[in-house]
Amino acid sequence: MNRQPVLEGERLILRPLTEADWDALYSVASDPELWALHPMHDRWQEPVFRAVFDDALAKCGALVAVLRDTGRIVGSSRFQGYVPDSGGEVEIGWTFLARELWGGSYNAEMKRLMLGHAFTQVARVLFRVGENNLRSRGAMEKIGGKPLPDAQLVDTPLGEVVHVVYEIRREDFVGGPLS
Repeated sequence: MNRQPVLEGERLILRPLTEADWDALYSVASDPELWALHPMHDRWQEPVFRAVFDDALAKCGALVAVLRDTGRIVGSSRFQGYVPDSGGEVEIGWTFLARELWGGSYNAEMKRLMLGHAFTQVARVLFRVGENNLRSRGAMEKIGGKPLPDAQLVDTPLGEVVHVVYEIRREDFVGGPLS
């Protein structure tokens, strides 16, 4: 599976993350409010985000979200954990968008593009969301994510955090567009 495609939507272009994207992406990520509900709520700090950014480059699954009309970078997401066996699955995560795009349909467009690409290769997509990140959990439910019964305990630099795992299956995605 190509985890770094170029995907074009109505308002967004998703393209592979490069080292040259640091300044523009960090200008978005440096907003503390973006991370207030996130389990890693210190990601707005430059050294912490630098580690996230470097990890994204190293794992080769990260995309930046670019506004189609202006070319401005407004966020990022990743394809990780690709498992080709048994119909295949991949995780979509590490997603964030500039605050001025919250509450609209930009997140849904980003996920629709990524899901459409993923489902050419896999049968299901997983999303891991911090248990207390109610904003992201609501966004997952809005796009049709179904929570799996067992939560996962994830060890983070800030301590252990419970994550709710959501899934979207190919057959459910084909049924209609995400809202």
